[in-house]
Amino acid sequence: MSNLENNYCYSFPAVRGQQAGKPFYIATCPLRLIPKIFMYDEEEVPVELRAQRTLNKSRIPEMARYLVESPHDYVFSAITASIGAEIDFIEVEKNSNIGSLKVPMDAQILINDGQHRRAAIEEALKERPELSQDNIAVLFFVDEGLKRSQQMFADLNKYAVRPSPSLGTMYDHRDQASELARYLALNTKPFAGFTEFERSTIAVKSSKLFTLSGIKQANRVLLGKGTKEGFNEDERQVAAKFWELLNIYMPEWIQVQNKQLSAAEFRQEYISAHGIGLQALALVGRDLIKLSDSEKQTKLKLIANINWLKSNQAWAHRAMQHGRLSKAMSNIFLTSMQIKREIGLPLSKNDVLKEKEYLNA
Repeated sequence: MSNLENNYCYSFPAVRGQQAGKPFYIATCPLRLIPKIFMYDEEEVPVELRAQRTLNKSRIPEMARYLVESPHDYVFSAITASIGAEIDFIEVEKNSNIGSLKVPMDAQILINDGQHRRAAIEEALKERPELSQDNIAVLFFVDEGLKRSQQMFADLNKYAVRPSPSLGTMYDHRDQASELARYLALNTKPFAGFTEFERSTIAVKSSKLFTLSGIKQANRVLLGKGTKEGFNEDERQVAAKFWELLNIYMPEWIQVQNKQLSAAEFRQEYISAHGIGLQALALVGRDLIKLSDSEKQTKLKLIANINWLKSNQAWAHRAMQHGRLSKAMSNIFLTSMQIKREIGLPLSKNDVLKEKEYLNA
């Protein structure tokens, strides 16, 4: 007689499969049970005796908020776990791989992949108890000891690659900053037809000028928004109007649009073809959009006279460091200060002090 018959068990609807000659089970588990039955190694256990990374608690609030704020359309991928006890699989029919997985309630079930999802679920249930009826997929393996569990963790994470910021922006329909970036990239100059949607760097021979993630960041700079803040309709209109208007006074952008200058040559020679130029212009734009229409037009006309060539000594130690463009926030700020001087925008006392500090660093 199986020991399982003498114990209380969890019973999971499951599908049995096989990998590398070993069985595994795909089951569904109610979210309410996740914090109760799944364990992860505590932080005080030495790394050589753990089968997981230390829990990064700073990740939990954001993941929990995602569940709480998107109860009707969230997606959580499967948790992978190892069961350190005897299990039983009850087939629905003889020789069937569909059935019920019986797991003793006192079994140690160790998470191999998904401990942050587990912690986020626990936090989200406190605020939204109704989520307890939802389910998550669980991939169960039979525990074969610490060495095997550590190898499973290494194998599961070895080939995991985060999507590029641009592709993440393209597919994120909850984030208002991503929504605005997509709209501008598809509908407004200078971005329509010249945006790289998948990568966050532009290939040497590409015909694109801007990355979608770069446009998203530039809009945040333009409107003075933090990473967690959204955009209202008026702000979206302000951003669209600013970039359309600025485009008129960027001769090299227009030359590329009219195929009089290749995108590759433009990127090679000019700082206005790169993210640092776009963000510096956005910083300047933050001041410009506060001006009256006539004042704004006057300043924008002066932008057309700026020499954007990398070889221009005005950009040395600002956009350029040791002959190369720098994307550091200090360089973006220093570049914006030079643009403001060239078009006669007033400089605040704090900005001048900050500029001195950066230049003398």
